[in-house]
Amino acid sequence: MKRRFDLAEVSRRELNQALHDASDGESFEVANPRGAHAVACGITADIDVVVRGSVGYYCAGMHQRGRVLVEGNASTGLAENIMSGRVHITGNATMSAGATGCGGLVVVGGNAGARCGISMKGVGIVVGGSVGHMSAFMAQAGNLAVCGDAAADLGDSIYEAQIFVRGDVESLGADCIEKEMRPEHIGTLSRLLAAASPVGDGADPGDFRRYGSARRLYNFTIDDVDALEAERTGVVR
Repeated sequence: MKRRFDLAEVSRRELNQALHDASDGESFEVANPRGAHAVACGITADIDVVVRGSVGYYCAGMHQRGRVLVEGNASTGLAENIMSGRVHITGNATMSAGATGCGGLVVVGGNAGARCGISMKGVGIVVGGSVGHMSAFMAQAGNLAVCGDAAADLGDSIYEAQIFVRGDVESLGADCIEKEMRPEHIGTLSRLLAAASPVGDGADPGDFRRYGSARRLYNFTIDDVDALEAERTGVVR
């Protein structure tokens, strides 16, 4: 049986406590979220949660298990620090969707704003539309698939995460370059798109381009010592 919570009648704290107390296999429906912040955060059981409407900041933050579906849009920090499980919104996400995510899957049916996947550490993110500037900034591990376009400074200061973009890229950030799309990368992207269904359905992995780190920022170069010292002291040797 699905348990129903109407946020026009009960508090968000009461909802989140019920989700924290839930047992594996339970289902929940949330009505009238009305842009509330921190809805369905910190879920640790294998449960299903459907939120019928748009949410505010940090929806499904610190998600560990189970599935959250938001039938609407989400504001800043959707699924921040997700560890596993699935978080899916049918609409658009604003800034920092999937930020610092260590695992699991984040699916955005529409567009995602700036810094989508910032500092991601193993999460998979699929965006059905386009992403904003500095997406995958300092991304360390995981995969970001963008079915639309990417704005400026994509992958700035990226480490070992992979970015797949089907559309146009306005510009690449520091140390981010286009890389060869080999069969193993086609396989990775195919599995990611399949997991994100229905978002990405019909997208041909062969139409995507792959981006990643040029690995020029990894190591300190001893030749830079004099320049750094001159900048600090104003004395040129």
